[in-house]
Amino acid sequence: MSALPGLNRAALLEVAGVGTQYGRIRALDGVTLQVPDGALVALIGTNGAGKTTLLRTLSGIQPALEGTVRFAGVDVTRAPTQARVRAGLAQVPEGRQVFGPLSVEDNLRLGGYLRPKAEVAHRLEHAYELFPVLRDKRGEAAGMLSGGQQQMLAIGRALMSAPRLLLLDEPSMGLAPKLVEEVFETIERLRGEGVSVLLVEQNAAAALAIADYGYVLETGRIVLEGTGVQLRDDPQVREAYLGM
Repeated sequence: MSALPGLNRAALLEVAGVGTQYGRIRALDGVTLQVPDGALVALIGTNGAGKTTLLRTLSGIQPALEGTVRFAGVDVTRAPTQARVRAGLAQVPEGRQVFGPLSVEDNLRLGGYLRPKAEVAHRLEHAYELFPVLRDKRGEAAGMLSGGQQQMLAIGRALMSAPRLLLLDEPSMGLAPKLVEEVFETIERLRGEGVSVLLVEQNAAAALAIADYGYVLETGRIVLEGTGVQLRDDPQVREAYLGM
């Protein structure tokens, strides 16, 4: 794949012609996109468009029936999930999915289970630096946290694996506006630290405001793409996703 317009960076993730289905239902059909190294790429679309299915396919949970997924130059289309995590790909699932009975710190440590023991303490400190409230509540059961705190924990847990690419699935879902702002500030900070991000988000305005590049997914197909600014100014996107 050639470099994305306006982003003269090598691709970290390359998805080419990927398709999958649930039973007879076609969920993804010929999806092609890329995430440049160090970039923040947004994926927007309505409910049922296939956004979560795409992330599940990229992380190895849902098999790709056709097409290829290359990560850091390596074909990982058939690689198991743990191999993708080891390579530097981590997903923050929709709905956070923290381990409620376990403590905050145990949740974080589970995220680093593939990392060398000597590195876990450093990664843990980084998570606490990003989210000081987690340090304060590190001994509490994760299920007792607020929704916003659980989202911070889910992101922190993914970061424990030292990812090169973070797949974020609806991080603002169910959060108060102030917390949404904090989460997006954290996402921008992670990009500044060199972590590439593929952001799935129904809050299209917020996602495109910080995205280097973006894609619009409809019924399993990419129908539009461009820089964050280009998509934000596109009449079709403004009407269908921005309410303008």
